[in-house]
Amino acid sequence: MPKIFELEPHVADLIAAGEVVERPASVVKELMENSIDAGAGIVTVEINDGGMAYIRVSDNGCGIAPGDAATAFKRHATSKIRSAEGLEAIGTLGFRGEALAAIAAVSRICLTTCEQGADEGVRLILEAGVVKDVAPAGCPEGTTIIVRDLFFNTPARLKFMKSNRAEGAAVASTVLRCALSRPDVSFRFIKDGKTEYHTPGDSRIDSCLYSLFGREFSSGLVSAESDDMTVSVKGYVSKPDASRGNRSYQFFVVNGRPIQSRILQAALEQAYTNYLSSGQFPTCVLYISTRPGDVDVNVHPAKTEVKFVSDKQVFDAVYHAVLGALDMFGAESGKQKSGKNASPAAAMGIPGDKFKSLTADEYKKSYGLATNIPGSLSGGSAINGGQSSAGGRINAEGQFSQQRQKYGNESLQGVINAAMPDSSNVYEGASPPYNATLASDAKISLPAYRVIGEALKTYIIVEYSNSLWLIDKHAAHERIHFNALKSDDYEPMSQALIVPIVCRLGISDVSIMLDNTQLLDDLGFTIESFGEDSVAVRRIPSGIDVGDTEAVISQICEQLKLGSYVNSERLDNIFRAIACKSSIKAGKSSSIHELEALTERVMTGEITHCPHGRPVSYEITKATLDKGFKRS
Repeated sequence: MPKIFELEPHVADLIAAGEVVERPASVVKELMENSIDAGAGIVTVEINDGGMAYIRVSDNGCGIAPGDAATAFKRHATSKIRSAEGLEAIGTLGFRGEALAAIAAVSRICLTTCEQGADEGVRLILEAGVVKDVAPAGCPEGTTIIVRDLFFNTPARLKFMKSNRAEGAAVASTVLRCALSRPDVSFRFIKDGKTEYHTPGDSRIDSCLYSLFGREFSSGLVSAESDDMTVSVKGYVSKPDASRGNRSYQFFVVNGRPIQSRILQAALEQAYTNYLSSGQFPTCVLYISTRPGDVDVNVHPAKTEVKFVSDKQVFDAVYHAVLGALDMFGAESGKQKSGKNASPAAAMGIPGDKFKSLTADEYKKSYGLATNIPGSLSGGSAINGGQSSAGGRINAEGQFSQQRQKYGNESLQGVINAAMPDSSNVYEGASPPYNATLASDAKISLPAYRVIGEALKTYIIVEYSNSLWLIDKHAAHERIHFNALKSDDYEPMSQALIVPIVCRLGISDVSIMLDNTQLLDDLGFTIESFGEDSVAVRRIPSGIDVGDTEAVISQICEQLKLGSYVNSERLDNIFRAIACKSSIKAGKSSSIHELEALTERVMTGEITHCPHGRPVSYEITKATLDKGFKRS
């Protein structure tokens, strides 16, 4: 067995630093928590180059005594707890005494601090955890820590850092969560010389939310509150119509500490079960207060997770607070619709959609005008700048082919037009949907099928032999688009939007999307940065409705968040999202030509299932009908 020996202190410090300091955002989090624990009412965070080159955190807290400045950077040195009993009821954010020592071990630090009421402060210079200089300094009351050249002495860690934009986005997200956790503290965040956040610190949750997220986000929230004497919940949750395509805007704060919790997340979403459709998620900013001894904050090195003594009690408290807010919102909405503020049409019982302007597509469909937008059976969006572009193809491994072939006569619209009948809606030589082995161009004499029409604005009714076939038009059209996206000779046609669509995704998600602009361009999307937490979409694939843009972008983002390499599985998921939103919607009437074109694809056996695996057709035999009518 190899000889056992004790590690050198410097090596041990580097290993310990790796548990606490993962990236610049980790440094900012620890320093902000120290400022809050010091009683600061104002905290300023400034970074350059994503925080790798420069981080400065200053506060107006109690400051550090000159004699304690060097001690603060030693491992396990803290002013927060004194004994093991203190771990049972932790009331501070930082308490382990590892943060400053870990940060100092992998950076160059300059600390200036002055106790409240003192005539002068002290300046401390450290490099790789070693004190280089200590001297008196004139400085304002409070503490300022400047961290430079993070991981300068651990080059192996540098290769795991992401781009400056990604690291800066992670810092911004950390500052935002900390600011949300303490509305009574004014936070200012400066990135590369530009102020990104500035909260008022007036102890009002609503003004804190407004300063961080703006009017649109704040107006989509309703107040939520509950208190069972053991667990109290207060904050805001989103109205059902203000949901989002991901969970980026779900914020939970437990005893003043921003955390991530599957239990709280499940309680929130369970309350929305009957309010949101699949793929939509509520947003929230919820503050949960419990007795300090009922929550363990020492279960995660970065203190981003906690453990509750009673998961059920906390779950129930959040669930009932959110459900109560939704019930109250529903009751208030009902009063407004039936009360004095109701519109004249609503007061007379006339549906609101009877008084609305028609889009170009709706006008054409209403008056029998053809819609001829390439790649779309339904006509697509009405907001179209008339521009189009073709992106590169993507192969099964998720990489882009350099070949950029033009449509010519093989465009999707050309295929659809080729399937259109001249005048009759009766087709000869077609095989039933279940016979997928027959080629679509097989010249075999089989019984004719007949398109009767559509039912419930969802299903195509087809008579074939001794059966009736129901075809899900959305599922069939979705498969057409999915197959086209996966084909090697298909290039997306795009439409430029007159008015860009602003999608609020969250700081981290925006960074991910901006790092994948080439992929999005090849899919038919053009995006650009629109503030810290949003992107502006200026171009979308033809066929996608403008109102579906944010949902599609969110679904694409969810796939990109799974890893930097877009494999075939994730690429298929992206194709499914695009195909779904660019297909005929159930509940909307379709022309007979659209129905016939879809039927041709299904009855020839070309299409049997949608991209999600659901069948696109369903057979009702004559024998089944006869039995139902007791004719047999």
